[in-house]
Amino acid sequence: MSNNIEKLKEEIRLKVEEALTKEELEIIRNNYLSKKGEFAKLMASMKDLPNEEKPAFGKLVNEAKTLIELILLDKLSIIKDKLLEEKLNNEKIDITVKGDKFSLGTIHPLNQVIEDLEDFFIAMGYEVKEGPEVELDLYNFEMMNFSEGHPARDMQDTFYVEDKVLLRTHTSPVQARTMLDSKNNPVKIICPGKTYRRDEDDLTHSHQFMQIEGLVIDKNISFANLKDTLLRMVRHLFGEKREIRVRPSYFPFVEPGVEVDVVVNNNDGTKRYIEVLGAGLIHPEVLRMGGYDPKEFSGFAFGIGVERIAMLKYNVEDIRNFYLNDLRFLQQFKGDLS
Repeated sequence: MSNNIEKLKEEIRLKVEEALTKEELEIIRNNYLSKKGEFAKLMASMKDLPNEEKPAFGKLVNEAKTLIELILLDKLSIIKDKLLEEKLNNEKIDITVKGDKFSLGTIHPLNQVIEDLEDFFIAMGYEVKEGPEVELDLYNFEMMNFSEGHPARDMQDTFYVEDKVLLRTHTSPVQARTMLDSKNNPVKIICPGKTYRRDEDDLTHSHQFMQIEGLVIDKNISFANLKDTLLRMVRHLFGEKREIRVRPSYFPFVEPGVEVDVVVNNNDGTKRYIEVLGAGLIHPEVLRMGGYDPKEFSGFAFGIGVERIAMLKYNVEDIRNFYLNDLRFLQQFKGDLS
């Protein structure tokens, strides 16, 4: 019986050597290794052998099958390599043919403003911090000195998920979280991100808008530090000769609070003022809730409406243009900020 197995292996070897295609190899596999193939017939004939010869015979058959499988795989690899070589030899690339043109997208104008201001403040030693858009009332209002029932909350009417969970109305919660994490150490951060308020959408208002807030806490921080920072930022955005006007305003989380206007010179020699942001020295109670001793630490904070900056910088009249995904509008903003 072992002679029959050797003859069968030799027969298969010759046929595999002569095979030229994958299809021919598959026919050989089916003829010899399938359930009705020659090896299956050998295993079926084992019932006629004496019991003491069956284990040895079964081992020879299995070893032969394994060998044939390897021979078939080797030949299949040779055929595939040959086909690939023929394909490479027959294919030609015409390098004079023009390639496909792909249109590149542009950075959204709001992201251009954000990235530009991030670079500006990072160069001044600030860190960029982010936080969740779905916030707790604790961080959004209470730690910003908007106690429950405070009338100033009406200025920031927002969308509530549940009683104490809401869509943040400003990026100030990032400041609150950072103060708690900083454990009475100095802080110098900006916080860009989306914010939400229940405003009616019109030319200058949107229920969703982008904001960048800044927070600086250290010893001996004064209003002069705040004004210098804001002046440098405005001149970075609108030109080195641009001036600002600072006027008193009320925000619960700062004391004193101010609003900042950019000075615009009219053609007739007069001046007009365009509001761009709110700011102020951090309220002592906000410092205390953040884990700082107001007698030892002081600081300032400011909040910039990104859409307002973009509208002024690019002369955009309708804030809704930023959110309509109109390519005719967006493709105007291909260059970097200068």
